[in-house]
Amino acid sequence: MHHQDAPRGRRRAAIRLGILLLFVAVAGTVGFLLTPSDVEAVRDWAEGLGIGGAALFIAGYAAITLTPVPKNILTIAAGVVWGFWPALAMVYVGALLGSAASFVIGRALGREAVEKLTGARVARVDAALADRGFLAVLGARLVPIIPFTLINYGAGLTSVGPRDYAAGTALGIIPGSAAYVALGAFGVELGPAFWVAVAGLGVLVLGGLIAAAVLRRRQGAREGSAPQEDSRA
Repeated sequence: MHHQDAPRGRRRAAIRLGILLLFVAVAGTVGFLLTPSDVEAVRDWAEGLGIGGAALFIAGYAAITLTPVPKNILTIAAGVVWGFWPALAMVYVGALLGSAASFVIGRALGREAVEKLTGARVARVDAALADRGFLAVLGARLVPIIPFTLINYGAGLTSVGPRDYAAGTALGIIPGSAAYVALGAFGVELGPAFWVAVAGLGVLVLGGLIAAAVLRRRQGAREGSAPQEDSRA
């Protein structure tokens, strides 16, 4: 049985990889062919869509947040199309809606289903949210040590309360969202705002690397002390 499952698993993985590569190739080609050179024209077009276009973007952003697909490119694109403040508001609302839905789904489905859905083990979330409170969620959001979607689903499997999760998420996603939106909104001019956004992202990434190193060290210390605790018992 196991010998037969291994080739099947490799074939499925190859098929998924092929579909992903095809999607990336098609999306890249379409983006290259349809990307307009006049940013102002794009902004005028977006303003013509009105509230309906903004609502559609928010709903789409929230839906994508339910998947492991990276959302940074979409966040940057929103800054290009709508400008900084409107795009930030739209991205923020979409991210909050998606985060709330993922949390509820994660709590309802359970660990095994979440790990299959996200393609990652939620033990990293357990370790990062060890304090099970507002500050733990806020810290995980501020420094990108764990993928956004994995935090959403994984937090639902921990004892983090809905209020602490909502408050920590609402505050923690602001810096990263603002930085990526600014890259799109001010990237054409390459002015001070653009470089401030780049610096902000650099700080977040550096903080994430440091936090990840500390987290791994703590996990190693806990694993090393576990046998000693068992022997004393």
